[in-house]
Amino acid sequence: MTEIANEPAEPQVANLVQAAVTPSARSSRSARTYNPVVSTIKHVLLIAASLLMIYPLLWMLVSSFRPTDEIFRNTSLIPTNITFENYTYGWSALDQPFSAYLLNSGIVVLGCILGNVVSCSLAAYAFARLKFRGRTIMFAIMLLTIMIPYHVVLVPQYILFQQFGWVNTFLPLIVPKVLATDSFFVFLMVQFIRGLPKELDEAARIDGCGHFNTFLRIILPLMVPAVATTTIFTFIWMWNDFLSSLIYLTDPKTYTVPLALRAFLDSTGSSNWGAMFAMSIVSLIPVFLAFLFGQRFLIRGIATTGIK
Repeated sequence: MTEIANEPAEPQVANLVQAAVTPSARSSRSARTYNPVVSTIKHVLLIAASLLMIYPLLWMLVSSFRPTDEIFRNTSLIPTNITFENYTYGWSALDQPFSAYLLNSGIVVLGCILGNVVSCSLAAYAFARLKFRGRTIMFAIMLLTIMIPYHVVLVPQYILFQQFGWVNTFLPLIVPKVLATDSFFVFLMVQFIRGLPKELDEAARIDGCGHFNTFLRIILPLMVPAVATTTIFTFIWMWNDFLSSLIYLTDPKTYTVPLALRAFLDSTGSSNWGAMFAMSIVSLIPVFLAFLFGQRFLIRGIATTGIK
C-alpha cells in the first residue's frame, strides 16, 4: 500500500525539479549565446546602410526647398536659403496644373487595380480549384510568360492598339490588366488559395453554392492579404510606370505623373531641377501613404503565400 501510494508522487517530483531547472538552463544558454559586441556591430551596420539608402531621398527633399542654382553646389542635408518657390512654380509651370497629371495617374492606377484584382483572382480560383483539361499545361505557360521581357511584346501590342484606335488614350494601359496579363499576381493568388482548406468549398457546395458563389462568398473574403498585396504592388508599379505612358500617351493633356516630371527637363535648354524635385516629392506622397497604411497587409500576404 505504501509503495502504491508513493508511485504517483515520483513523476510529480521529477516534473517540479525539471521545471525549476529548465528556466535557469535556458537563461544560461541565452546568456552564453548573446554577445553585446556583435549585436552592437550589427545595429551600427544596419543604421549605416539605412542612412546610405535614404540619403538620396532626403537630399531631394532638401533640394526642393533650395534655389535651382544652389542645388548641385551643395550636397549637405542642412537647408540654407529656404524657398517655397519651387512648389508654387512647379504646380503651374506646365500646360496644365500638376493636379491634372495626378488625376490622370489616379484614373490609370484605379483602372489597373480593379482589372488586376478581378481578373487575376478569377483566374487564380480557376487554376487552384477547378479541374479542366489542360490545366497544368496552361498554368505552366502562364508561369513562362513571367520570364518574357515587356520589350518583346511592346511592338506587337502597339500595332494592335494603334489599329484599335486606342493610342493617346488610357485604354492600352488599363485593358490588358482586365485580361489577367500580370502572371505574377495570378501565381501569388493561386498559392494563397491552395493554402485554404478545401472543406470550405465542400461545405459551400452542400449548401447549394456554385463555383461563382463559392468564390464570391467564401474564397474572396479570405483572400484579403493577397488582394491587398496585389493592390499595393499594382499601385506602385503603375504610378511609377514611365515607358508605357511614354509610348501610348502623346497628348500633354493625357500625361501621367512620370511624363509630367520629365517635362521639367529640357535637353536643349535649361532644366528646372528645383521644380522637378518639388513635384517629385508631391508625387511620392500617395506612394508613401499607400505603403504606410497597407504595410501590414503586404507583409501578411507575402508571408502566408505558399503555406499549405
